[in-house]
Amino acid sequence: MRDATDPGGGAAAFRSGSDGPGPDEGASIWRNPSYVRLWLGETLAQAGEQIGTFAIPVLAVLVLDATAREVGLLSAAETLAFLVIGLPVGAWVDRMRKRRVMMTADVVRALTLASVPLLWWLGVLQIWHLYVVGALVGGATVFFDVTYQSYVPRIARPRQVTSANAGLETSAQVARVGGPAASGGLLAIIPPPLVVLATAIGYLCSFGFVASIRDAEPRHEKTSHDSLAREIGEGLRFVFGDRLLRRIVVMTAASNLCEGLVTTLLSIFVLRRLGLSPAVYGIVGAVGAIGGILGAVTAPALSRRIGEGTVIVVAALVAAVAVFLIPATTLAPEFAVALLIVGEAFFMCAVVVYNIAQLSFRQRICPPPLLGRMNASIRFVVWGVIPIGGVVSGVLGGWIGVVPTMWVGCVLGLLVCAIVVFSPLTRMRRLPDAVAPSAREAPEPT
Repeated sequence: MRDATDPGGGAAAFRSGSDGPGPDEGASIWRNPSYVRLWLGETLAQAGEQIGTFAIPVLAVLVLDATAREVGLLSAAETLAFLVIGLPVGAWVDRMRKRRVMMTADVVRALTLASVPLLWWLGVLQIWHLYVVGALVGGATVFFDVTYQSYVPRIARPRQVTSANAGLETSAQVARVGGPAASGGLLAIIPPPLVVLATAIGYLCSFGFVASIRDAEPRHEKTSHDSLAREIGEGLRFVFGDRLLRRIVVMTAASNLCEGLVTTLLSIFVLRRLGLSPAVYGIVGAVGAIGGILGAVTAPALSRRIGEGTVIVVAALVAAVAVFLIPATTLAPEFAVALLIVGEAFFMCAVVVYNIAQLSFRQRICPPPLLGRMNASIRFVVWGVIPIGGVVSGVLGGWIGVVPTMWVGCVLGLLVCAIVVFSPLTRMRRLPDAVAPSAREAPEPT
């Protein structure tokens, strides 16, 4: 359902009061102080997150001697919130001041993660503590992610949204390069629980920059909202009422489920099956993540070159094929490090291109008052399957083995690409800027 006002007027009204860009649509997004502060905060949060994301599984495997089942449950706990509260968060965020939501989420994440080294120092840290920490941090992340994706269109003009998303993705990929390498280096000299502190520090830095954004976002009147169930329904109807967006969401969810069978067990596979050290594991992730930076930098140009719809299809196929190189290392163990780096590089490059293209498309077509619910509905579907994949991966890994489970995930991941390959996206050079007000159908391919 599109807002009653026209897209330009509605978006401008929603952004009023921020210190965002002027009327010039062609102005660089980097001249927007609000965006720069958001970018700095998100960059530091990503850097800390990448260090923690790498250190926590290593902590579970090497310090707590976790099994494949326990690692699967840990992965599920970290993303369970997307399945449990993913839908109502969108409606809640649309009723809240978005900057305050992000600030609160950063504080919650920082304090929760700080408990890990404290429990370890007291000598009482157990695997179930990591489940609780993962669930709480995941819940705060749901709020933060849904909010910041809804906040970008507020501080950026419609034609700046792709550049704004590319900037955020670039910093995320830089963090993915430096984070694992830094984490691997730190793990070589200090215990894993202390490395987790870096993540908490990153979230505190993010809080500081987000707090510095000058934005007079108006208070939302309680009387202007329908029931929570009705508002959640509006978000779901918008997402699944458009044929292109529906395809993208189903494809992303299916891919996440299949790839989860591979990535959930990656720490056990690398540290135990291949016998690599945490430091080497970190370097592999860091070097491979350079592909993500390449994807973020080239995504806008690739969209223009081969088409906004076509690039989504191509990126999905490349990502699915690249995952095969992970279990393939067992066929040529002498080239294990090289294969892992190449696979990670191509995978991250493709995933980032895919995400920038589809995220920019959905932000462009969504009415501003519906952004939170739209993003939450999509996150509920595409991230909600991840805890399911984590549990399935842990069970299969304990039953048929880690490597066979990875091969199953690779094959299924390639098969689900048919969802977008056999769709209008394959031939579309230009994706629509708005949803058709009547039939809600996308235009024919151009």
